[in-house]
Amino acid sequence: MTQVQRDRLVTLKKAKQRLITQREAAEELGVTVRHVRRLLKGLKERGDKVVIHASRGRPSPRKLAEATERKAVGILSEEECRGFRPTLAMEYLRDKHHIEVSKETVRQWMIGGQLWRAKKEKVKPVHAWRPRRSRCGELVQWDTSEHDWLEGGGEKLYLIAMIDDATSRLYARFAAHDSTEENMKLLWSYLKKFGRPVAFYTDKASLFQTAEKHRRDAPGVEQDPVEMPPTQIGRALRELGIGWIAAHSPQAKGRVERSFGTAQDRLVKGLRVAGARTLEAAHCYLEEQFLPWWNRTLTVQPAHGDDAHRPLGKEHDLAATLSHVEQRQVGADYTVRYQGKLYRIDRKDVRTGLRRGSVRVEQRLDGSVAMRFEDCDLQIQECAPPRPTSPTAQLAVAKPHKGPKGGGKSRWMEGFWTRPSPTLQRAIAIANATS
Repeated sequence: MTQVQRDRLVTLKKAKQRLITQREAAEELGVTVRHVRRLLKGLKERGDKVVIHASRGRPSPRKLAEATERKAVGILSEEECRGFRPTLAMEYLRDKHHIEVSKETVRQWMIGGQLWRAKKEKVKPVHAWRPRRSRCGELVQWDTSEHDWLEGGGEKLYLIAMIDDATSRLYARFAAHDSTEENMKLLWSYLKKFGRPVAFYTDKASLFQTAEKHRRDAPGVEQDPVEMPPTQIGRALRELGIGWIAAHSPQAKGRVERSFGTAQDRLVKGLRVAGARTLEAAHCYLEEQFLPWWNRTLTVQPAHGDDAHRPLGKEHDLAATLSHVEQRQVGADYTVRYQGKLYRIDRKDVRTGLRRGSVRVEQRLDGSVAMRFEDCDLQIQECAPPRPTSPTAQLAVAKPHKGPKGGGKSRWMEGFWTRPSPTLQRAIAIANATS
């Protein structure tokens, strides 16, 4: 019996002994006079137990059957459910086995079955969160997570993700490598689906920023920063009119980092249950199951309903922009060398300034090569490079040098005295003819 119940019992006994009136007892207990009469009647029949609820110690009529609990604990003890948390376990039991229970019930079942260890609540320091952006598409965080997504049962995969800062809307894809090409493919599909955001928020990886080179033996003096050329992704964002913001720490882009924490828990277990062992199967589960669940469950409404994404215009050629771009010089025969191959420019595209000029060479995502000169596309065709002559043939064709400058002694006097000389009349005739 609690202290509150003891105090209520004292008040009732005072009313029974007529030390106070029933109305005064009702005011002290916070109930009606009619209920006080009911309690006084129960005091005569049940004694001091009248202040204790009659349902105490009885099982709840809404309590689930023990067979259901045993079935659920048995399911969650299987290997494919290893590491499930209460929330994921509740959704798994509901969707796969049609056991409708609350998250707290599943948590208690897991604690009883030694599948989950209850943790004591810790007092954490208060962190001043950066407020979300007010509109969708105003800022998009972009990062890559390297994790054992298939738990050693398949190839190594990387999860490249973009999450909207205002709504937490997630867009991601699996890739075999964390390369510029794979990141450009994700950027292409994002732009096609949502449009151009105002800015991307990334880390300072070499995909997004060219690091300044320093000599190791240089003295440690403060120098002015040198503006480095942009990376391929940085150049593409400039051409698309999209801003780029660099985060100085992982905590600065915490929204995408926390999304990776959730994915490394729920997505890994979902891939295990789905039996995904290849890149194609993992990407299929990601698009059909995980991303719809995330965008349906974990997104929020922005402060302003308008969308900050801008549509793609006719001037935005994604195939040309999202490619590996380099500059090459046109040869005298209107050919361009690139990646060990020789390309000839079509005759109809020859114009003033093209010879010995600089052209933009685009290695596109589909593997094709395109060239552009002064915002005009050039028709090119791969051709075979000229065959170099062999060194032995060059030596055979080359004529020997004569005279002192060519090296060696001059041989113009050889046989001079042994050769027959012309007659006197012939010599006079030759002299008169030359004069």
